[in-house]
Amino acid sequence: MRVLGVDCGGEFTGYGVIEQDEQGTLRHLSSGAIRLSSREALEIRLMKISNGLTVVIGDYSPEIVAIEDVFYAVNAKSALRLGHIRGVAMLTAAQAGLAVMAYSPLSIKSAVVGYGRAEKAQVQLMVARLLGLPAPPEPPDVADALAIAICHLHTAATLERQQAAVK
Repeated sequence: MRVLGVDCGGEFTGYGVIEQDEQGTLRHLSSGAIRLSSREALEIRLMKISNGLTVVIGDYSPEIVAIEDVFYAVNAKSALRLGHIRGVAMLTAAQAGLAVMAYSPLSIKSAVVGYGRAEKAQVQLMVARLLGLPAPPEPPDVADALAIAICHLHTAATLERQQAAVK
């Protein structure tokens, strides 16, 4: 299975494409960040995200997109801006015919680090280790996007095993 993980952010929107083979081995295919400037109008930033994700989807043909679930933010303006970015990411996936799965930050960190309250540096280190990367991904948004994709693969594998056990 090939998954595109997307970490929606106001300064950087991270993405990561990984796949898992039949033996459960994870393989890193691509990752990076779409850099956004706060000096640009919101609609221009949203267009950059859509265009960037469209290119990644076209280049790597993921089967599904995984993103972080909605969370509560103290700053309403920041939460609304992230909601716009998240909506554009979801729309871009839907336009490509891809389903979108959302995971809570707690689930993502638990799947990658084994602890739902892990620090960003711990997530970066574990993502690098799980994917055999020479260094932790930078900026942290890239590591978060890869972590979201890993979370989906681990969750999908668990659900598949549970369904097989029931049959």
